[in-house]
Amino acid sequence: MKRFAPRTPVALALPAVVAVAFLLLPLVGILARTSWGELGEHLSSEQSVEALRLSLVVSFWALGLSLLLGVPLAWLLARVSFPGKALVRSLVLLPMVLPPTVGGVALLLAFGRRGVLGPWLEDWFGITLPFHTSGAVVAATFVAMPFLVISLEGALAGLNKRYEETAASLGAPPFRVFRTVTLPMVAPGLAAGAALTWARALGEFGATITFAGNLPGSTQTLPLQVYLLLQDEPEAATSVSLLLLVIAMAVLVALRGRWTTSPTPGGAAPRRPDRNDTVSVPLPAPSSSEPVPEPDAFWALHADVTGYNRLTLDAEPGTTIAVVGPNGAGKSTLLRALLALTDRAHARLRLGDTDVTGLPPHRRGVAWVPQDGALFPHLTALANTAYGLRTQGVPRAEARVSAQQWLDRLGVGHLAHRRPTQLSGGQAQRVALARALATRPRLLLLDEPLAALDQTTRAHVRHTLRRHLDGFGGVCLIVTHDPVEAVSLADRVLVLEDGRALQDTSPAEVTRHPRSPWVARMLGRNAWPGTATTDGLTLPDGTAVIAAEPVTAGTDALAIIAPEAVSLHRDKPTGSPRNSWPGTVREITAVGSRMRVLVTSDEAPDLVAEITPAAATDLGLADGTPVFTSVKATEVTLVAR
Repeated sequence: MKRFAPRTPVALALPAVVAVAFLLLPLVGILARTSWGELGEHLSSEQSVEALRLSLVVSFWALGLSLLLGVPLAWLLARVSFPGKALVRSLVLLPMVLPPTVGGVALLLAFGRRGVLGPWLEDWFGITLPFHTSGAVVAATFVAMPFLVISLEGALAGLNKRYEETAASLGAPPFRVFRTVTLPMVAPGLAAGAALTWARALGEFGATITFAGNLPGSTQTLPLQVYLLLQDEPEAATSVSLLLLVIAMAVLVALRGRWTTSPTPGGAAPRRPDRNDTVSVPLPAPSSSEPVPEPDAFWALHADVTGYNRLTLDAEPGTTIAVVGPNGAGKSTLLRALLALTDRAHARLRLGDTDVTGLPPHRRGVAWVPQDGALFPHLTALANTAYGLRTQGVPRAEARVSAQQWLDRLGVGHLAHRRPTQLSGGQAQRVALARALATRPRLLLLDEPLAALDQTTRAHVRHTLRRHLDGFGGVCLIVTHDPVEAVSLADRVLVLEDGRALQDTSPAEVTRHPRSPWVARMLGRNAWPGTATTDGLTLPDGTAVIAAEPVTAGTDALAIIAPEAVSLHRDKPTGSPRNSWPGTVREITAVGSRMRVLVTSDEAPDLVAEITPAAATDLGLADGTPVFTSVKATEVTLVAR
């Protein structure tokens, strides 16, 4: 079938064409009126060469001053909230909308001999800015620096903060984070802003002639020379204008592509697909002969958390705690509170015998691995792993040797010289774990470290992680939504609900008696909250659930029903089941060799039953089939909340 492109409205197309012609005609005019035979003579004249030299001197000094002042200002606007921030941003934009001659007058009133600061500069430092080359630099900086600030602020705003926060958790102080992580990651935006700033400074005219004058050899830049040549030598003026036009076009062409590429929403380019992420293939387990390093110190954990999260957490060295709960329960907030990275919650934190409550994130000895690993995209796997060691003052060669050993232990040593974009999800996650473990932290925080991996890769990384956590001398907290991870990795399971600890016990106890409906469903159980009665449980809608072993009447409780304990019938059952409700089949899914059937009812909450395919066939089940569900009282487990 022939596809038709959407038609462009004529009412929009015609004005757009006129606009292009309006912008193009002045350029055509310069090209048409240029005396090409005399072009070399005009550009090589003594006055033109001197003006070009001066323009380059002024523009590069203006660029340097803009970098010195504009980079910190852009970071401040992008990263810090403070009173009057909107006013400061307006001041940054002001030179871009202010007539250049008005800007020159303003500079005279500020830095001139009769200005606000001019007399002080001249008396104290012997500096006179007006009608001097330095004045031309100041004028060019005033009108050009906003281009740098705006470009860099946008790049910083698009950079995900988790990279900087991860660097801090590896021991990097704020300025080191800025120098080694932030700036390299926003380099495209910085380069674009610097190029625009330099080009704008090179072409500055109005503020320069008003503030610095038009003195040959001192302040007469190329734009000022064009202005003078127009009166006596218009052909020469056209040739010099063409030179400035070519320079401006060269900058714009150079800015196309990689220089103007801003950080992706994740802060880095997407990782290269790898077969380990898409195909279930056997993965080699780490060599059992590779020793796991013995901890050089042991760090117990004590934390009193207030704010959105309200709980007390104690753990002995070597303990791994799985943190589970529904979205919004406060899992990530808890980790960020332990790192001092959030205002939503505050943690009084003691690691071993050291109270680290008053310490900034980079001095706490708390390593954090976000869900995607947050590997620094401008560093190789080896440099990423050595980053935390370098922040601790370990010499470069020694840090690289130790980093290589950790990568080898986690089975990714052969990928040491690859960048994160060249790693699969499983490989990147193991590098992130190696980076965190290499710093030998007192507390290790893992925020869903395996969530983005396929089942085969997840099993391999889980095995690797379990092995290395066995040799960890601190405490590890793992946020997870996977019951297998909670059971296989953790010594304890901390269940959060609305920022509070609903349950903190062994994985086996949580599996047998979950107190949270969310955890029960995560474990594949039906969970109905209600109020305990002498016979069982009353749900909020008044539905009665009979249980063989009731709990104290009047308490909040949870009725736990395993899917395999739910029977399905086409007719109302008779006999032993004491719990029975009519319903309708709404969904049928295959789980291994069994079928899971979701039944909705007007008389009871949704209920999931697990039956064999043969039973589903015998019952003739399909979406919309009316059925009855039944559960024996002995199959209902009540858990006090």
